[in-house]
Amino acid sequence: MVNTLFKTSLICSCLIYSMGVTGNTDSNSETWKIDNEFFKKQVKQTMSPGRAVRSLISHYPQSTAGIVDVALDLYPTDYKEIIHSAVSTQPSSAEDIVSIAVKKGITKCESIVMAAIKAEPSYVSFVTSAAAHASPDDFNDILRVAVITEPDSADKIVQHMASSYPDKIVEILSNTVQYVPLVGEYIVDALLAVFPNKAEEVVSITVRESLAEREQIEKIIVTAINAGVTVDDVSKFALMGGATNAEIIAGINAAPTNTNKKISTSDDDLFY
Repeated sequence: MVNTLFKTSLICSCLIYSMGVTGNTDSNSETWKIDNEFFKKQVKQTMSPGRAVRSLISHYPQSTAGIVDVALDLYPTDYKEIIHSAVSTQPSSAEDIVSIAVKKGITKCESIVMAAIKAEPSYVSFVTSAAAHASPDDFNDILRVAVITEPDSADKIVQHMASSYPDKIVEILSNTVQYVPLVGEYIVDALLAVFPNKAEEVVSITVRESLAEREQIEKIIVTAINAGVTVDDVSKFALMGGATNAEIIAGINAAPTNTNKKISTSDDDLFY
C-alpha cells in the first residue's frame, strides 16, 4: 500500500515537473501541455500508448485534446488504440478527438470514425458530424461507415446530419438508407419530424433506396402518413421512388390514421 502511494505520488510529481501550465490557476480549468519525452516515459511505464492516454486523461480530462495530439504525433500507427482509449475515457471530448485525428491525416477518415464509434456508440452522431466537418471530401464515406457501424442509431445519425447540412438531405439519404434499408421507416419518421416540408425527397428517396427490401416500402408509406403527409402526396412520392401500386395501396390501408378510407386493389389506376 505504501509503495503504491509512493509510486502514485512520484508519478504525479514528475507530471507536474515535466509539464507547463497554461490558462488560469483554477484546478477545474487548468490545461497541461504534454512534453513529448514525458509521454514516451509514460508509454514505457504502462507498456502501451493507449494505456498511457487513458491514465493521463483520467487525471487531466481538461487536457484531453493535448494528450491525444501528442500521442498521435508520436505513435500514429497506434491510432485505433489511442482513439479508443481517449473516447471511452472522455466521451464528451469525442468531437475534438476525432477532429484532431482526421486533420492529422494519419489514416483514412472512415477508419478513425469507426474506431471512435466503437469506443462510445452513444456519441455516434457527434463523431459523424465532427469527422464530416474536418474532412468534407469524405462526407459520403463517413456517413456510410457510421450507419454500418451503428445501424440501430441510423435514424439519429441521419436526423443530426440533416439538421447540420439541410442542403444535403438528398445526399444524406442516398448514402445511408441503401446500407441499412431495414431502418428506413425510422429514418423517415426522424426526418419528417424536423423537415415536414421535405416529404417528397424523404419519401421518394427512402423508397428508392429500399427497393432491395421491398417489404419495407409499406412501412415507409405508413410512417409518412402517420407523420402527416397526405395520402395523395405519399402515393405520388412513393411512386416516384419506384413503389408499385399494390405496395402503395397496402401501405395506405395499413396506416392507422387511414382505417376508414380503405382503398381497393381495383383502384390501381388512381396512381397513374
